[in-house]
Amino acid sequence: MRHRSLRTARQRIIGGLSVGLLATLGLAVPAAAHAPRTTEATAPASAPASASKAASGEGSALTPPMGFNNWNSTHCRAEFNEAMVEGIADIFVAKGLKDAGYQYVNLDDCWALPQRDADGKLVPDPARFPNGIKAVADYVHSKGLKLGIYTSAGTKTCDRAGFPGALGHERSDAQQFADWGIDYLKYDNCNNQGVDAKQRYPAMRDALKAASETTGRPIVYSICEWGQNKPWEWAADVGHLWRTTGDISDSWGSMLSIAKQNLPLAPYARPGHWNDPDMLEVGNGGMTDTEYRSHFSLWSVMAAPLLIGTDLRKATPETYQILGNREVIAVDQDPLGKQGSVVSSEGGRWVIAKQLADGSRAVALFNETDRARHIATTAAAVGLDHAPAYRLRDLWRHQDYNTAGAVTATVPAHGTVLYRISPDRRWASYPPAVELGGEGASLTEAGATAQVDTVLTDLGRTPARRVAVRLTGPEGWRIRAVSPTRAGSLPTGKKLTTRWRITAPADAEPGAYDLTAGADYRSPSGAKATARLVSTVHVVVPPPSGTSYASDLPWLSALNGWGPVEKDTSVGESAAGDGHPITLGGTVHARGLGVHAPSKVTYYTGGRCTAFTARVGVDDEEGAAGTVAFEVWADDTKVASTEALTNTDAAKAVTAAIAGAKTVRLVVTDGGDGVTSDHGDWADAAFRC
Repeated sequence: MRHRSLRTARQRIIGGLSVGLLATLGLAVPAAAHAPRTTEATAPASAPASASKAASGEGSALTPPMGFNNWNSTHCRAEFNEAMVEGIADIFVAKGLKDAGYQYVNLDDCWALPQRDADGKLVPDPARFPNGIKAVADYVHSKGLKLGIYTSAGTKTCDRAGFPGALGHERSDAQQFADWGIDYLKYDNCNNQGVDAKQRYPAMRDALKAASETTGRPIVYSICEWGQNKPWEWAADVGHLWRTTGDISDSWGSMLSIAKQNLPLAPYARPGHWNDPDMLEVGNGGMTDTEYRSHFSLWSVMAAPLLIGTDLRKATPETYQILGNREVIAVDQDPLGKQGSVVSSEGGRWVIAKQLADGSRAVALFNETDRARHIATTAAAVGLDHAPAYRLRDLWRHQDYNTAGAVTATVPAHGTVLYRISPDRRWASYPPAVELGGEGASLTEAGATAQVDTVLTDLGRTPARRVAVRLTGPEGWRIRAVSPTRAGSLPTGKKLTTRWRITAPADAEPGAYDLTAGADYRSPSGAKATARLVSTVHVVVPPPSGTSYASDLPWLSALNGWGPVEKDTSVGESAAGDGHPITLGGTVHARGLGVHAPSKVTYYTGGRCTAFTARVGVDDEEGAAGTVAFEVWADDTKVASTEALTNTDAAKAVTAAIAGAKTVRLVVTDGGDGVTSDHGDWADAAFRC
């Protein structure tokens, strides 16, 4: 479903219908929901045998489904058609994605005509699919792949055009899908007429089961009700996977918010029953490759469905490298079927561990912050028994190391290091693991000299020998070591710290610049090994004297729950510049920032500003709902905040004293209601310097 449609769909929910009307629509009378299950892999004794059998899919989706869905890249545009779908199947084969495990080529909304035929049947759009859906299914099947399709558990689908939904037509539509050769159904939640999800979704389950019995074709059933009714507590007896959140967008803030909502649900996932945090955005251009690797790593360690959401006809080699990483895919597809659980989370530094079928653990060290961070755990903390040493496999660098038990890395901003760790009697044959970290300045003004330290630590059971470190930066930057860069040997736990002086060119433009630290070393047997860390230094310019609008100043970083932060407009759909005038309580404001909770926008003030002011609230835009709260942080101190606000509240004036602060963060939270589909506006936001 679509972001703006989610809000309007919520408004259209009109409450439960009568038993008589439910029967008229062909739906079962409500029954008690099943209690959540956390560890057992079988249905509870109270579940009907047919429901249990349908839920298991007789062996379907025993690992999270992998494939493609067109929506994130094409939406309803004309390019979504038969040629595209068949072309994706060709690419799956040609680019090795099929061999890597991807198998479903899924159609999303807009494949049908707006009206059913005289017999009540769905009609494929002849302009998009001139040969019909069955011909496309036959083509996809000829490639050894499977075809998926989309509809909604309401009277119409989610696109504004309103294509036919399946509410009241479950048996007929399911039979059509099975007759066409469909292997996967995504079942959305729009225009649901207030019918309880626990009735609408089982109705299609039963229809798919009946259709499968007549055709012999099992259909994977993907429930897409956006997590509104906590489907993880009841949907294991209904479908194979269930959406746990609203729609993802191609932004760091959206991906991060969705991951955080899905992570606590690990106890509900198991073979044939998966938490679904929505499709992948990898390759769509709204995040960096580092952020896309985090996206792919998190979805894999969470045992999430891996449905490619980018147009593979236009994908870059870097995108194919991320999507095709078979070692990361193996974590997602591990047959034990465990979703990774959070081991620790503090200050934006996450450790997530996933038990694997061979007894090893996948460990994601995830850094949500804007600076490189040290993140650490141990083999014992992730559930491994004591051993003299362990094999530590870096799944992005494809290298093996030995570790005495530490699972540690300095992780780049917005990055993830993904390891696989296990006891291994051959541990001494691997080079020792090392951590290459950095400390010091992350901000500098053009022409100024700053200090940076690199720190190399031996984590292995064996020493690192013939160690040499280096630091490089962009062209024109002066970088000079002022302490030793070499060591003959580093025993376990010992460090080599090197101090560097870095100077940005006097004409350097404000922005983020990469510094790359590298280390070369050898194992005791002489095997070569390397380590690498990319960190970011921001060249900054303080605000000018006087009063400046925030929308006229460059920010250091901007995190937003949906789409980009907008200057002088509200947040729109998901693209930059698609918002509307900032409007609070009927008053239009020409200047300000439009954000979407949760959000965080950080500015460099360099200790030269004294106050920040704004008028804040939920935008008047139709469909804006829920609550938000606003906070202003000067460095690491909260200096102003509001209570939770809704769009029925008047705009609030915010004034914050920020004297002496080097940075100021403008934060919008969900106000404590757990709903993140909320617009927040910083109207007339300004700094006095």
